[in-house]
Amino acid sequence: MAGGPPKALPSTGPHSLRDMPHPLAGSSSEEAVGGDSTPSPDLLMARSFGDKDLILPNGGTPAGTSSPASSSSLLNRLQLDDDIDGETRDLFVVVDDPKKHVCTMETYITYRITTKSTRVEFDLPEYSVRRRYQDFDWLRSKLEESQPTHLIPPLPEKFVVKGVVDRFSEEFVETRRKALDKFLKRITDHPVLSFNEYFNIFLTAKDLNIYKKQGIALLTRMGESVKHVTGGYKLRTRPLEFAAIGDYLDTFALKLGTIDRIAQRIIKEEIEYLVELREYGPVYSTWSTLEGELAEPLEGVSACIGNCSTALEELTDDMTEDFLPVLREYILYSDSMKSVLKKRDQVQAEYEAKLEAVALRKEDRPKVPADVEKCQDRMECFNADLKADMERWQNNKRQDFRQLLMGMADKNIQYYEKCLMAWESIIPLLQEKQEAKFPVTAVLS
Repeated sequence: MAGGPPKALPSTGPHSLRDMPHPLAGSSSEEAVGGDSTPSPDLLMARSFGDKDLILPNGGTPAGTSSPASSSSLLNRLQLDDDIDGETRDLFVVVDDPKKHVCTMETYITYRITTKSTRVEFDLPEYSVRRRYQDFDWLRSKLEESQPTHLIPPLPEKFVVKGVVDRFSEEFVETRRKALDKFLKRITDHPVLSFNEYFNIFLTAKDLNIYKKQGIALLTRMGESVKHVTGGYKLRTRPLEFAAIGDYLDTFALKLGTIDRIAQRIIKEEIEYLVELREYGPVYSTWSTLEGELAEPLEGVSACIGNCSTALEELTDDMTEDFLPVLREYILYSDSMKSVLKKRDQVQAEYEAKLEAVALRKEDRPKVPADVEKCQDRMECFNADLKADMERWQNNKRQDFRQLLMGMADKNIQYYEKCLMAWESIIPLLQEKQEAKFPVTAVLS
């Protein structure tokens, strides 16, 4: 790659974010929204609100409305001293109660978002609003714009293949509800994102459309200016620690993609096998009507196959609803992390370009301009936040996959135990028939 910096790039070292001072601390008099004591990159971004969207109609409780709940229920239903990584939890968010809405122009699903918190940023201890998928998408876009140095959790994929998956079926809606719930919980557990102003608005606003009318243009211009500065300038190399992260993410996504494809193939074959079993069992039952002494054993075999079919159906459902969504979430997660790495590279390229411009000046000791120092601060901010989020992501990944694999092992054990019990149950029946047929032999023995 062409073009090299005239001096070594600064590194924040292997420490996590909480172990080092934030590069932007004290650089602005503006406080972080929501009382967050950790300054964040959105101090450098314009705080404004985005594009227009549709008002959400809703049968019963109006969609997009915020309804306070009694404060007594907060104490009765929550334990605010729950501990995650040694930190007291003071914010709880739940996604539930999906509802289908049929309008003249469209049909869609909304979900109830219940928020309970003791944070001073919330005027009430409990809120309840209804949101649809595009509202979650708006939130994620705003988090990416206002917190560009942080890893934003992925949303479940919006589009499905028509005719293959019914996006209004109970199974699909429930799978999406779980994914949206996990998306909000990831944000809730993040020490910076959970204090973001847009997250607060999403959880509490009566009407999100008020906040979807302006702001995109300015942020787009800022992004274009970065592309203009970095256009035609290539990084010579990433710092080793970030190059290692990039290589790991490439390999991780490749492995998960392979597992996902094979798992889907296995599930497809299990479904086909299930269809065969459901046709196979009744054959023995029909046959039993033609037999005398064999009638009862044949009925037993038919029932046994039916029990195995039920067990296989449960295993397939568990794989579809619990195993595959986790794989897909982490595939999307790796894409999100790569996106943050790319943004970090853009800032590094901008920093290198500005340093090179300063070095080309004819002055013996050129003074480092303020914009170069500001760019350096941004890069250090990216480095610190990215490494802290990567460490947090790795911890979550280990926990999630340990739980996933334990669950998968347990479900498979249960499946084979049910099949074993089903087949063992007909052995005494067959033995009784054999003893009844040969009574003399049985007595002599």
